[in-house]
Amino acid sequence: MQAEDRARAIVERVRSDGFQAIEALALQFGVTPQTIRRDVNLLCDRGLLRRRHGGVELPPEGENLAYPARQVLNIDAKRRIAQLVAREVPDGASLFFGIGTTPEQCATALLDHAGLRVMTNNLNVAMALCRSASCEITVAGGRLRSLDRDVVAGEAHGFFGRFAADIGIYGVGGVAEDGTLLDFSTDEVTMRNALAAHCRQRFLVLDHSKFGRGGTVRGGHITEATAVFTDRPVPEPIARQLSDAGVRLVSWPDDGATIDTTRQTRRG
Repeated sequence: MQAEDRARAIVERVRSDGFQAIEALALQFGVTPQTIRRDVNLLCDRGLLRRRHGGVELPPEGENLAYPARQVLNIDAKRRIAQLVAREVPDGASLFFGIGTTPEQCATALLDHAGLRVMTNNLNVAMALCRSASCEITVAGGRLRSLDRDVVAGEAHGFFGRFAADIGIYGVGGVAEDGTLLDFSTDEVTMRNALAAHCRQRFLVLDHSKFGRGGTVRGGHITEATAVFTDRPVPEPIARQLSDAGVRLVSWPDDGATIDTTRQTRRG
């Protein structure tokens, strides 16, 4: 197993099972404790894990990771989600993109689309789509959050209200058990709500790790989306809420096919 693959597997193990001892990880992956310590040091420097005596654990709940750390976390899942979204977006569409790394991956997956008109407060989305000669991009002005590479405060609050988009593509910090959407600041919630209020279709994009994850600010509900795109089946109570509300749930099963649980269709 390559070092980067092993590092991702370590993060997934800690996310699923909690604290992991260095010695136990070494046995699991068939490498020396010194090798695991090097992996762990890199992951802690990225903000993905936190050192604890004899091993590692996740950072505290309610704290969002630094953007570079989030870019590599669950990257394969985010790319699968992006492929699902790309199938739903026609050429020539007008799009809102919110903040976060999953919307960024969705933008990258749309590079082969023609004539897109994009409005965003996510600088990574803007930079990704700059590689498309036919894409028209409008970026929100205001105070930049340099670590997150986005604009969410002050005059940016009115940005999305100046436009009307065919589709809004946005992520979220977490989803509570009752379906409430959670983020890490009131500015993030304000911008997300403004985006959702001014587009005809609302595509919520989130990987499996967001379900049950904590956040400090409540705002909105998962059933307010038009469609929810994720990489794995969602918890049954959430799936039931989405079905009852008529929200499309599109996930990526193990065989690579797309399952739309509302329309009950399957395509390769």
